[in-house]
Amino acid sequence: MSGTSLDGVDLALCRFSLHKEAWQYHIEAAQTIPYDEEWKRRLSEAHQLDALSFLKLHNDYGHHLGTLVRRFMDALTGGNPPDAVASHGHTIFHQPQQGLTFQIGSGATLAAVCGYPVVCDFRSLDVALGGQGAPLVPVGDELLFGQYRFCLNLGGFANISYNHLGTRLAYDLCPANWVLNHYARRMGMEFDKDGLMARSGRLHRGLLEALNSLEFYRLPGPKSLGREWVEQYIHPCMDALELSVPDVLCTFCHHIAHQVSRCLGAQDTGPLLITGGGAHNRFLAELIQNRYPGTTIVPQNELTDYKEALIFAFLGVLRLRGQVNCLSQVTGCSESHSGGVIYRPPGLPPRAHTYSE
Repeated sequence: MSGTSLDGVDLALCRFSLHKEAWQYHIEAAQTIPYDEEWKRRLSEAHQLDALSFLKLHNDYGHHLGTLVRRFMDALTGGNPPDAVASHGHTIFHQPQQGLTFQIGSGATLAAVCGYPVVCDFRSLDVALGGQGAPLVPVGDELLFGQYRFCLNLGGFANISYNHLGTRLAYDLCPANWVLNHYARRMGMEFDKDGLMARSGRLHRGLLEALNSLEFYRLPGPKSLGREWVEQYIHPCMDALELSVPDVLCTFCHHIAHQVSRCLGAQDTGPLLITGGGAHNRFLAELIQNRYPGTTIVPQNELTDYKEALIFAFLGVLRLRGQVNCLSQVTGCSESHSGGVIYRPPGLPPRAHTYSE
């Protein structure tokens, strides 16, 4: 898993079991491999490449992922080879309104380098079926984390998932770490640790009102966001005022908390699970908790940091079993489906008996 905030590649070795129609999971091992400056540059500039250079990056990144997977598995002693690798890749383009989404990291190259079956390209089929291609995590929220009333992910973008009258609903709420990290870098920091800079800043109510008035927030779900929307609407709005970085961070944290509370305020209270890198931003977490009358849970770091990787592994399991891993009511596609492309290296027969247990 690689998120838009460019923290690095999240690797998680996960075990799933199905008992009496209930799924259970265990994260056996997990690690984040930070990007070096060269990979940060290549990924951040990928949307500006010509076609040939883009395809080369697609293959190079697949080779990079395959190498990381192989090293990760080789470092684990006594473990069996995985049934498969589920790869989200790294999103470069996401414009579902134009029928486009692309996550680089060639699955064929990844499989050839690591030597394991690979399930990848989870979003393309959904977009082809008229959906947003996101969010995909709600299937895992429903089947693995159904005990929580709400599942809030504070990643590059904030998204919410919840069960309403027996139907799982989900959509993107607003940008989150993608924007916060962008402005933290102006101070020479990869991110605002614990939200300390944001806490030291002052709320600019004019900017907050301008952000909250953007048209996207008036649209009903299903809906999703991408880098392109941030660059078109968020950055110009925030840069026009020439505020200090702490003031920008403080105001944007209030913006995130406001958009979260708008969603939660329309629902019954119940346990709220908060995960993703933004859960470590104490200032942001406090703003959300102070606005929500129910119980909020920020789990241990392993689940906070690797829940999304865990669920993409689970999406791979569902795809290998031929079961639905994308919900039409969440993405807006024409019908629920089992999305993802499977690559198997030569000499590795399908292990259907494992997938069906």
